[in-house]
Parts: sequence; C-alpha cells; structure tokens
Amino acid sequence: MNGIVLIIDDEKKICSLLSRIIELEGFKTLQANTGKEGIKLLKNNDVSIVISDVKLPDVNGVAMVKDIKQIKPFVEVINLTAYGTIADGVLAIKNGAFDYLVKGDDNDKIIPLLYRAMDKSNLQQRVLELENKVNTKHSFATIIGQSKALKSAIDLARKVSVTDTTVLLLGETGTGKEVFAQSIHYESPRALKPFVALNCSGFSPELLESELFGYKAGAFTGANKDKKGLLEEANGGTLFLDEIGEMNLDLQAKLLRVLENQSFIKVGDTHTQQVNVRILAATNKDLKADVESGKFRSDLYYRLSVFTIILPPLRDRKADIPALAKYYLNEFSLKINHPELKLDDKILTVFEKYLWKGNIRELKNVIERLVILSDGDLLNFSALPPEFFEFTPLENSYNLQQVEKQHIQKVLIHTKGNKAETSRLLAIGLTTLYRKIEEYGINEV
Repeated sequence: MNGIVLIIDDEKKICSLLSRIIELEGFKTLQANTGKEGIKLLKNNDVSIVISDVKLPDVNGVAMVKDIKQIKPFVEVINLTAYGTIADGVLAIKNGAFDYLVKGDDNDKIIPLLYRAMDKSNLQQRVLELENKVNTKHSFATIIGQSKALKSAIDLARKVSVTDTTVLLLGETGTGKEVFAQSIHYESPRALKPFVALNCSGFSPELLESELFGYKAGAFTGANKDKKGLLEEANGGTLFLDEIGEMNLDLQAKLLRVLENQSFIKVGDTHTQQVNVRILAATNKDLKADVESGKFRSDLYYRLSVFTIILPPLRDRKADIPALAKYYLNEFSLKINHPELKLDDKILTVFEKYLWKGNIRELKNVIERLVILSDGDLLNFSALPPEFFEFTPLENSYNLQQVEKQHIQKVLIHTKGNKAETSRLLAIGLTTLYRKIEEYGINEV
C-alpha cells in the first residue's frame, strides 16, 4: 500500500527533483515550500510520509516533527539538511523522526529508507484501525436497549469510566456484567492497555490464587518455572473479577492489599511486586448479606463498592426484548448464511410474557436454537423450548383441544417431564397421556 509522500523544502528545484524520483517508484507526492503550507497539506490529505528540510523560512524542520506527530501519529518523518549536526540528528529522532539525512548523502539512501518508512506507517495505521474497531465494538453505544433502567446503568458506567475508581457491578446471571466491564475499560484512559477477565467461580482456591498472582518456580509440585499472574498481565489496564462473591476469605485479604497499595506477592515468593491495575468486580450474590454472615470481608466489600452499578434483569426491561431478539437473530442467521430469517409477532408476544430467569444469555441461547431448527423464512414457533408454551396465547380460547393441549404442557413443565406424575395430576391414564402428547404434537420437556 503506497501512500502520499509530502515534500517540504523552500528550494523549489529540490522539491521537484525529489518528487520525480519518488513518483518513479509508484508513490504519489505533494509539495510545499513552507512549514505552514506543509501542515495544511498534511491535515487535508492522506499523507503517510513527510520529507522535510530542517531549515525552512518559517519553522525549524526538526521542531516541526513534534507538530506532525501530534496531528497524525502514524505519519513518518524524514529530515533532510545541508549542514547536519549530531545534536540536530539526536533531537530529530527524539522528536519522533524516522531518520535524519544530510543532503548529498541521500541519493542512494532515500528510496530504501522511504520503503521502510512506508511499511512502518502502514503497519501503524492498521494497528490504529484495529484498536478503533475493538474500542467501537465494546463501547456503550453497542449496548442494546432504550429502557429507563438500562439507560440509568449506562449513564453511571459512562461517568465512572473516565476515572480509575473501582467499580462493583451487581446483577443476576446473564444481565451483561462483563459487557459493561468491557465498555468501562474501552472508554477509559486505559483503553489501549490490556483488559483481563477472571471468573472466580471457575477455580479452586489454590488455583485461583496462582491464576491471580502467579507463582515462582518450585512453589508447588509442577511449578517448573516462574509464571505471570493475571494481575501482571493486566498491568496498566483493567482486571475484571467476575463472581467475586465466590472468592475465599484468605484470598480476599490478599486482594484487599492490591486495592489498597497496588502490590502483591506471587505464590512461593517473598518479594512484593507493584502493579498499576484498575479493578472491576461483579457478582450475582448479595454481598451485604455475605458480609453479615461472615462469608465476605467487610473491608474488601467497602473497597469494592466505592461505585456500585446495578444491572436490571431482562424482566424489568421487556421493552428491550424485540431489539435484542432481532440483534441475535441477525447474528446467528448470518452465521448459517440465511439472513432472510424473521421473527413473527407470536414469538415476540411469548418472549414478552416469559420470565427470562437466565436474562439476556437465555434469550441469546433461545434465538440460536430457533435459528438452527427453523426451515423457512420465519422462525419455527414449535421449536421453542417446552417451558415457553405456558405463555403461549391460545388462538381460540373456546377450542377444547387448544385448551387441553396447553394445560397438558403446563403440567408437564410443572412435573419436569415426569409422565407418571403428570397423568396422576391430570387424572388420566398413562396410555391416554402418551396418546394425547403424540396427537397434539407436544414437545417433550
């Protein structure tokens, strides 16, 4: 990818000569005779490289490197001078110049140097594009929903994101606590540093400690070499501790030390290490109740809950269900190359009545199931899991078969699919129940 090369030199002949040489290599060029003119062209064009004389009528070319880098950080600058000095060369590189050449020595060097500078500029632009994509993907703008409860949580998260304050995210399983944590990180000054997530419920106490703090070689059987913990991996960035309520009391004391003075000790070590990490934590437990019962340290709770955000369950933001359902429908239908799939109103009616104990995660899973099991352009209503039929509106409430079918479904859900118990509660024979299940096409629980 050959970008534009901007040549800034007050000698027009040198500008023209350099421009011809460089254009023969396939690059596009722009020419300026003053620093002010060059900066204007830089701002208005997709410039990748600037070749600038050191002595310009209105500015020093070495000093101008800083201005160029501030305007477009990925642009590489090559300084040219008729009278080179070591001090100028050192200052140019310090200011961010790619290289510093003396005129007369540059004939054989300029083209290879130009290619290397272009490679570096292109790489930096690709990295910047990827970073912008990641930041956009995890921004608050991507969180779906317009309900008052959700907007309130987003407003709080947005305000705290620009600080280094510890945040405690509270909410039921599946309400999007990690999504919020990522958005807080990627809209914070730490966005270009690591975001590291750890689920505290996924490890034994011993394994959790070594995952979090790392260990020294020989700390235990199998520890053959030093291992970095996630605290070190997150240095400069954010560590998200999900299900913090599952952490045992001993480990809670060690985490408290991190929050108080940003220091920790590896397993098997005696030396303290310093880190610069922001802690975000989340739980679906009632930590206040755990503090009162002695299961969670009160001092750690108060350090974690400096800023608390409560995420609403899906049943409290049912107005957001259609938008969420359509988003996941689009995601999964594209995966199976069937983008024409649509949700019908009947399914959305059931979704809005359903209790969603698993919240957004459950909704996502249900949509994936429907997409997989649907054949036509409309999602297959009958492919819904059995527990949804309790909320199915009757097409004809006077139709005895419809009423009977739905009642059998409800009892099957109540007995968790136990047909003997279902037949007892319905006061019908087991054979009759099996016949009706087949006749009505009732989904097995």
